[in-house]
Amino acid sequence: MKKINFPLKSDRELEKLKAGDYVLITGKILTARDAAHKKLIEILKKEKKIPLNLKNELIYYTGPSPTPTGKIVGSIGPTTSERMDNLTIPLFKLGLKGTMGKGERGEKIVKGCKNFKAVYFITYGGCGAYLNQFVKGIKLLMFEELGPEAIYQLEVYEFPAIVGIDIYGNNFFKFRKV
Repeated sequence: MKKINFPLKSDRELEKLKAGDYVLITGKILTARDAAHKKLIEILKKEKKIPLNLKNELIYYTGPSPTPTGKIVGSIGPTTSERMDNLTIPLFKLGLKGTMGKGERGEKIVKGCKNFKAVYFITYGGCGAYLNQFVKGIKLLMFEELGPEAIYQLEVYEFPAIVGIDIYGNNFFKFRKV
């Protein structure tokens, strides 16, 4: 089991990760789903920059459900990552170093991970109620009007994931089928 912290201190932290590795993620990560990605890209096209620093960050494709009494966050499971494929490369160009969700990614993301030295992490679908125990804090950052699809910052401790695509372009989904 490998451990990694976000935001990254340097690209070197990703060099040790290989597709298929189990990892525990600690630190502060961002959440964003389809609607937030679309808004970020619209802002980027209009203003040539966005009001969020993505350098060395990880975006988790999730939208937190309502928080039960006594909990920090409700269910916080991953959404299908492939839906963000057409919206991810511009964010890699801004320094984003990781994405996390469920399912396979398209070839453009495999190439993007290699070209931008970024990693795609897979976490466990259908386990949102289980995954909330690894969240130690949550803060709304932007797009409050999107509700659970807003951008949040999560403070996580040893959040479980698997390296789906590493910085070398190795794809867990390709070699596991062999």
